[in-house]
Amino acid sequence: MNRTIAIMKKEIIQILRDPLSLIIAFLMPVLLLFIFGYAISLDINNISTIVCDKDKSSQSRAFISEFNKSGYFTVIDYIDNYKDADIFIDSNKAKAAILIPEDFSENINKKIPAAVEIIVDGSDANTANIAIGYIKGVTALFSESLGGIKKTPLIDVSTRVWFNPELKSRNFIVPGLIVIVMAVISGFLTSLTMAREWERGTLEQLISTPVKNHELILGKIIPYFVIGFIDVLLALFMGVVVFGVAVKGSVILLLGLSSIFLFGGLGLGMVISIAAKSQLVANQIALVATFLPAFLLSGFMFSIDNMPRFVQAVTYFVPARYFMVISKSIFLKGSGLNVLLWETFLLTIFAAAVFIIANKKFKRTVE
Repeated sequence: MNRTIAIMKKEIIQILRDPLSLIIAFLMPVLLLFIFGYAISLDINNISTIVCDKDKSSQSRAFISEFNKSGYFTVIDYIDNYKDADIFIDSNKAKAAILIPEDFSENINKKIPAAVEIIVDGSDANTANIAIGYIKGVTALFSESLGGIKKTPLIDVSTRVWFNPELKSRNFIVPGLIVIVMAVISGFLTSLTMAREWERGTLEQLISTPVKNHELILGKIIPYFVIGFIDVLLALFMGVVVFGVAVKGSVILLLGLSSIFLFGGLGLGMVISIAAKSQLVANQIALVATFLPAFLLSGFMFSIDNMPRFVQAVTYFVPARYFMVISKSIFLKGSGLNVLLWETFLLTIFAAAVFIIANKKFKRTVE
């Protein structure tokens, strides 16, 4: 234990001698959360829309008003010719166009279907699909307001949304962002430690001391674990206070399981640092090994169930996948440890495995 503490003191002195890295370690999670938290949103609002109203009746104006009142569409201009819609859509000034024919109000008064053509820019498939759903909803509400005959359905469906009733994307993006930030920070913090020793030629001095491999690795990990845990607290504070996402489960449980994930990430960074022997190479490998898998293969932005089978198989080796389930479950569902035992077990196995690999890898390197 004394030897481990001595290595810890040495690493703390090294950290204090490099204040820029320390600032980056605390500033990076804040910047990442701000950038991603405000930049990433799956909510589609204020869809820029143009209108060509050839009917110019009270019914057509009321129909257009429904789109404005919905909050999903913003009418930016009115055109006189259908062909002018091409200019707005092609130049990306508008995402949708509402084209109302001259007989719109006449057909409504005759109680026959009134045709309306709506053009949607499909270059962004996600926005287009959501916009089409909004259009159908607005049109259905307007049709009901006209006193249209509604047939009683044979099946009455009542829908309730659990855990995120407002369907705000921020409520599930922020817990996922905390996972991404932790994955990046943990790999970044320790990926340079051993590589720095290699480049400065001080590793031979450490090898000549009575310090054992596991004591050396632990002594180097623990100071960065403290820094990483402070980053976790910062990220949690920002998620709750700045973005307003409440933690419905146990904060203590979330911090405890975060510690396991953090230790595993630091261990992975240590393995990279031992293998790379160069700070530049170690930094690049850490970025590829932590950020990209966590962002793309953890279920943060893309559903794992919709991925090809071979990619789904790869995700089982991404620890961020399991911590993503833990973070979202505790944040949104208030899940307890009894529900998250499997994910906790796998994260523990991962943390233990990378520590053992780091110890073995360093032993082989020394020899």
